[in-house]
Amino acid sequence: MKQDIFQAIADPTRRAILTLIAIQALTPNAMAEKFDMTRQAVSKHIKVLHECDLIKPEHLGREIYYHFNAKKMQEFDHWLAQFRQGWETQFNQLDKVLSTLKTQKNEK
Repeated sequence: MKQDIFQAIADPTRRAILTLIAIQALTPNAMAEKFDMTRQAVSKHIKVLHECDLIKPEHLGREIYYHFNAKKMQEFDHWLAQFRQGWETQFNQLDKVLSTLKTQKNEK
């Protein structure tokens, strides 16, 4: 069953795993060493990330190295971009209101 990307990145451990392997491909054992949890628990997180295509395995001999899938994150970023302009407009409007209120307060 394909996992939902939003649920996958909602978990702080999975976000930490993505951050780790964005820097360097790692084996599950190397990832497990970075966390205060069992190798099996880390493997469950890896499975979710893999099912969402956020990470890609590479078999090198007996080891499996997981790589960050930047292309999948780029798809996610493109989806978010449709909202980004609206958010920026609203934040800019809020900045103007706050600036006006601050100016009015200082004039009193």
